[in-house]
Amino acid sequence: MAIAAATVIVPLGILFFISGLFVNLIQAVCFVLIRPLSKKTYRKINRVVAELLWLQLVWLVDWWAGVKINVFADNESFSLMGKEHALLLPNHRSDIDWLVGWVLAQRSGCLGSSIAVMKKSSKFLPVIGWSMWFSEYLFLERSWAKDENTIKAGLQRLRDYPQPFWLALFVEGTRFTQAKLVAAQEYATSQGLPIPRNVLIPRTKGFVSAVSHMRSFVPAIYDITVAIPKSSPSPTMLRLFKGQSSVVHVHIKRHLMKELPEMDEAVAQWCKDLFVEKDKLLDKHIAEDTFSDQPLQDIGRPAKPLLVVCSWACIVGYGALKFLQQSSLLSSWRGIALSAFILAIVTFLMQILILFTQSERSTPAKVAAGKPRMTGRVQQQ
Repeated sequence: MAIAAATVIVPLGILFFISGLFVNLIQAVCFVLIRPLSKKTYRKINRVVAELLWLQLVWLVDWWAGVKINVFADNESFSLMGKEHALLLPNHRSDIDWLVGWVLAQRSGCLGSSIAVMKKSSKFLPVIGWSMWFSEYLFLERSWAKDENTIKAGLQRLRDYPQPFWLALFVEGTRFTQAKLVAAQEYATSQGLPIPRNVLIPRTKGFVSAVSHMRSFVPAIYDITVAIPKSSPSPTMLRLFKGQSSVVHVHIKRHLMKELPEMDEAVAQWCKDLFVEKDKLLDKHIAEDTFSDQPLQDIGRPAKPLLVVCSWACIVGYGALKFLQQSSLLSSWRGIALSAFILAIVTFLMQILILFTQSERSTPAKVAAGKPRMTGRVQQQ
């Protein structure tokens, strides 16, 4: 991490981790004391508390980096966002797809009830991973034998969720890179499948399970396609912390869950066909540099994330000032050394967060020799 970048990232990291630990503490207390008595009440409280942390990352996108997110969707679908339970099927194009999803969820009023299927290691990320665990994210191990019961139980728990929720399922199984695209193309060629150009081949077991268990209480599937215009650099977590802007185009198409086939094999094929169409849509975007088939919707830039971050900055800043005044921490070499150690820890944790989001460092599920590489695995981030 360059020194110039660290001078920005470290203060933001201190604010995020101190406020995040406070949020985690509230979540833990509510989990122990309130959830055993009323899961509904716990979820309502956690929804608000989790937003106090996650809005800081929305602020990072909206106000600090000024990322422009253009949403293309028909008026009916756009008006229903946040008013119904929904299963989201995005492509996994950039390092911050999940953050783009959080921005859209915040605009739709369901940021605190946004859930995703993630790889198991995500829950060990300090602050943000712990917050996701308390918010009932589904953490999987990239092995269907181990994950089948986990995803089934997690989906069943959502049946009585009190507010509209979004569940994001990254069916490509890993973030898009050129190396992974080449592997997907080689597999498609060997199996006589449509050769992808802009997406990876979806793995459908998790999707089939989701449809099977959620069909009765989730009315819609949102087909979400993320693309980066030619004139814009691809957004990354490091660019966000540096305050460097980007442009992201998001295409949303709503499908009714009840219109999906009944048989598991047909549901799996529906998902594969969806990604073939998504691939064609991205071809068209590359040619036109926009999604011309849907109207551009105005999602604005609300002040709530800015107000939350300013409030946290005042609270944490005041608390730190009072602590320094009363402890005289910086008046001795031991105190200075302790402060330097804390700053080093924060820098290290921020480096982990940045590296964790980088697509080049994401890895696809391991494949047994001689077996098809793109099937038989559950979808996860």
